[in-house]
Amino acid sequence: MSEEQVQEQSTETQEDTGKPEHISDKFWDADSKSVNVEALSTSYNTLEKKLGKRTEDLTKQIRQDMDNQKSKNVPKEYEIKMPDDLPEDVQIDIDKDQPLMKWWSEKAKEMGFSQDQFNEGISQFINNEIGGLPNIEQEMLDLGDNAKERVESANLWAKKHLSEDAYNTISNLASTSNGIKTLEEIMSLNKKSVMPSTPTAIEGKPTLDDLRSMMKDPRYWKDGEKDNGYIQRVTKLFEAI
Repeated sequence: MSEEQVQEQSTETQEDTGKPEHISDKFWDADSKSVNVEALSTSYNTLEKKLGKRTEDLTKQIRQDMDNQKSKNVPKEYEIKMPDDLPEDVQIDIDKDQPLMKWWSEKAKEMGFSQDQFNEGISQFINNEIGGLPNIEQEMLDLGDNAKERVESANLWAKKHLSEDAYNTISNLASTSNGIKTLEEIMSLNKKSVMPSTPTAIEGKPTLDDLRSMMKDPRYWKDGEKDNGYIQRVTKLFEAI
């Protein structure tokens, strides 16, 4: 039978049954010569459920693969590394047990960050902290040619007259030229002050340089200005170290 004869027979069959060519036989009711809507609907719903199930399974698999990939990148414990471009005159210590670092480590693990991504966050934090620090070179220029001596003098005075807690607090003030000038004003108002009766910062952790500077004080060596209490204090500090 030729192709033309097959086509003619198919056309004749379609004309006899009345079934449209695009309708499958299983959805055609030959008796009523109409589409079996119920069978078509049932088949469609079944297909939709199958496709939906495959889509759901595929989505779960994709998520699982992504989670597995994340877990491969996450180290057991993050290592805190300082940025390579940290300025030489900046000293920053980060304790992994401090609350902020604990939060960042937990958050990084939750997000599936790699060690490099974790380090990027550390760098951003440190750069932000450095951005808030005073420009030491500029501050020294503002103090003039004897800037170093003025800073050392203010630092020694604070160590001799303030408690360790107060000294640590005022150290932030002394990191700027205006802070040093403020301390110098306070020093000028207290030139005749008596020796402190409470422990001071220099007593907490004196150095030989501290003590040598104290010996330059007129109260230690200058006739007419010697202070026995001051001399005894310096002597005790020497004995302590």
